[in-house]
Amino acid sequence: MTSDDHPELSGYEPQDAARPLRSRRTMALMRIVVELGLVALIVPGILTTVQIASRTAANACSVATARYYPVAVGSDARFDLTGPGGFGWQCYAIDINERETYVIPLGIIPAAPRAPETVVPA
Repeated sequence: MTSDDHPELSGYEPQDAARPLRSRRTMALMRIVVELGLVALIVPGILTTVQIASRTAANACSVATARYYPVAVGSDARFDLTGPGGFGWQCYAIDINERETYVIPLGIIPAAPRAPETVVPA
């Protein structure tokens, strides 16, 4: 191909393929900056999700404890891998002697306990 076919390439000398475009130090610095950027984007989302889930579990557990164990002095919501209700958030009622009684499973994503189904006679 001659420069007559492509005048914009006249005087162009291709770069030596053996020499990299950027140095190793620049590439390492760029990798570090990209990794720190990804961590800065992902970690706050995970922390926010965990905080919202724990607060929702605590609120749902206090409602369930008030309904099913009205004499309890407190409630405790925890995330258990192998709890009595399976994998997920579990609700425990705390009595006056600080004993824990299992109340209900709240699931992996905690939500408010559902009201029992009521059937209206027809």
